[in-house]
Amino acid sequence: MANAVGSAVNRTAVDEGKPADWIPGGEKQKVVDPMEMFHKLPREMQFITGSEAARESMRRANIDIAIAYPITPQSESMQQAGYLYDEGFIKEYYRAEEEIGTFSAISGASRAGVRALTATSGPGLMRGMEAISSWPGARTPIIMLNMCRVINTPLAIQPDNIEMSFMLNTGILLLHAENQQDFYDYPLAAIMASEQVDVTLPACVSTDGFFVTHARGPVLVTPAEFKLPPRDGWRSAVPAMDNENPPARISRDAPIQKSNFISYHMHSSWQQEVFAAVQRSAKYFEKYLGGLVEVVNPGAEDFIIASGCAVSQAREAVRQEGEKGRKVGLVKIKTIRPFPTQEILAAVKGAKRILIPEFNHAGWLHKEVCSVLYGRCKAVIKDGPRVFGGMTMPTEMILEWLAEFRKEVK
Repeated sequence: MANAVGSAVNRTAVDEGKPADWIPGGEKQKVVDPMEMFHKLPREMQFITGSEAARESMRRANIDIAIAYPITPQSESMQQAGYLYDEGFIKEYYRAEEEIGTFSAISGASRAGVRALTATSGPGLMRGMEAISSWPGARTPIIMLNMCRVINTPLAIQPDNIEMSFMLNTGILLLHAENQQDFYDYPLAAIMASEQVDVTLPACVSTDGFFVTHARGPVLVTPAEFKLPPRDGWRSAVPAMDNENPPARISRDAPIQKSNFISYHMHSSWQQEVFAAVQRSAKYFEKYLGGLVEVVNPGAEDFIIASGCAVSQAREAVRQEGEKGRKVGLVKIKTIRPFPTQEILAAVKGAKRILIPEFNHAGWLHKEVCSVLYGRCKAVIKDGPRVFGGMTMPTEMILEWLAEFRKEVK
């Protein structure tokens, strides 16, 4: 099977309309150990947008195929992927006809054993959920970039991360990037974690659209001459399909589709294994990202727990409170799935008050935190503040909530 170890169709200079001596950019790169890339290689500062940070991450990710359908605010990132294809850093690339076609095609590519990347935003993710929800059960280590956007009526294109709540219990590894730096680092870490043989699950790296994708920020990038090792399609919980020896078994377990006790038991045990694999991924994110959380000011009585862009506003609130002599702690959650239960418990064990600012109306992170702290933490947990529909969250809002909270809970 030619594609089982990350190879793809050979591209020649003639095929690509390039000079005769053209060499694809990816062939000039050197494969490096992931731990060396994450922690040892020198880094250069670039002041770039989140979409450009995603491009630089893809450049070093050794992607075999990228497929996407345009949607704001994702479109710019996948336009950048097209440039990488033209330069030879991505082996195959095309724009699909719509989202269900996109996510079905990328699933087929992953089943064939190659490293596959796609991207979307709010409404596109909702349209493709039928296909997306099948990825974990098929054990396809797809990497998806999700630039969060409003999904409800009236139609809007502004940032709001409520769509992340729809993926919480699918079996997909889920990360939430705070800024442009995270949107460079997290996809690389997610790729390596998702392809581990005891994981073999899709991973989605979400970030808040426009606030990150279209704004510039400092990003430390590794030298472009290095890339991640290729995917080994045979080294998976479910081996890649053998496309050179048909028939390829698309449905691997036909008995599971029957209505009898055996099929019920098979489906139940398969789901248990998928969610166990989510938990097993934690040790890899510990290695690659230096932990599932970041904790600022441990031991504080006031704590803010946040993910995504809300972390940045919380950092400023912590700084301003510190200038006034008031110590406020912060827990930045990097991975939503696996959820860092023990890390959060350890961080807030002495807390009296916990705020959970969010960029959505549903308060899905508040619900997640409450579910793991219930009966295990004495702190009072405040439901908010929240903004949604594209609104920003001024640091003053967090500070006002914190001041009122101190009056309510002594």
